[in-house]
Amino acid sequence: MTTSEAQQVSGSAPIFYSVGQVARMLGMSAMTVYRAINAGDFPAVRIRGRLIVPARAVDEMVEAAIATKSVVDAAGWVPESRAVQR
Repeated sequence: MTTSEAQQVSGSAPIFYSVGQVARMLGMSAMTVYRAINAGDFPAVRIRGRLIVPARAVDEMVEAAIATKSVVDAAGWVPESRAVQR
């Protein structure tokens, strides 16, 4: 059973999204999201080479954009130590 299937069965909201899922949600290519992650401009977790995106980071970016009625920079959700390693 995949994580997505397990979440659907339990009815809970996802904790992580795949890069492909995030790309579809944001209307861009997965390669664009991978490039942003590798540049330190988008938050992700790497587990043995696989990148996953915390759902909370995506939710908070959306909420911030709505609350401020402006553009938010995804790099603001990347830890300082990662952003400096560019």
